[in-house]
Amino acid sequence: MKKIALGVIAILALIFVVGGCNGYNKMVTLDQDVKQQWGQVQNVYQRRSDLIPNLVNTVKGYANFEKETLTQVIEARSKATAVNIDASKLTPETFQKFQQAQDGLSSALSRLMVVVEKYPDLKANQNFLELQAQLEGTENRIAVERNKFNEVTGNYNKKVKTFPNNLLAGMFGFSEKPYFQAQPGSEKAPTVQF
Repeated sequence: MKKIALGVIAILALIFVVGGCNGYNKMVTLDQDVKQQWGQVQNVYQRRSDLIPNLVNTVKGYANFEKETLTQVIEARSKATAVNIDASKLTPETFQKFQQAQDGLSSALSRLMVVVEKYPDLKANQNFLELQAQLEGTENRIAVERNKFNEVTGNYNKKVKTFPNNLLAGMFGFSEKPYFQAQPGSEKAPTVQF
């Protein structure tokens, strides 16, 4: 009887250890997925940042437009590229800082596009049209990669917050990761006037 009880305890302990290892390994895998997708998000933001000097130079070459707008775009790009976050140190605070810098750049680019509307020759220039198309494509890529990031982050967060994984997560330092969120006020559609 004692041998049977020890056998049952040994089997239960083995099941617990194997299950714990599987849970830990899954959390590691999901954590790496989040880090990989974060790298892809940074990649598309870098692509946008690399395109901006070309866009600005093309616009400067064709129009003597408001210097303040150009300065704002250059400053916003500088701030956005200065905020780099290591995926292993992705906290809500650092994530918010990154997102604010990128939102500032998006806003400055929008103002630049409004200014460009004043210059019909520039709008018809093939170089500008190509850069504008590249920038638009990049913005679409950013949206896609941010969405993928939120998906893999959701999978990770579900794993580390559900029982019994939350016990292992706490023991091994796996914590919830932040999501990308819409900019405040983006729920209101912009007004388009002709």
